Amino acid sequence: MEVEIGKKLSAWSPVIMSIGALVLVGVQIAMHGTQPVPDEGALAHLWQLLVLGQLPIIGFFVFRWLRAYPRQGATILVAQLLAAASALVPVHAMGW
Repeated sequence: MEVEIGKKLSAWSPVIMSIGALVLVGVQIAMHGTQPVPDEGALAHLWQLLVLGQLPIIGFFVFRWLRAYPRQGATILVAQLLAAASALVPVHAMGW
């Protein structure tokens, strides 16, 4: 019996968290522009929580599903990592 691991919470929740972090970057740019803000506000802390909160979920996904279903698991893991990179790259590029 083939299991669709893409429907599991541990498969798609890191992607949703990355999208949320990317939205926070957009909100920060809309509110303050691309210049660094002298004081980290709530948006920065929420971004940090969303990005770091993905790590244990991705770790669980790798431990639970990647070994059992390597092909499906690898595809979803790549999607999770690309989503995380999409949230990290703008922050790094702007020097925040």
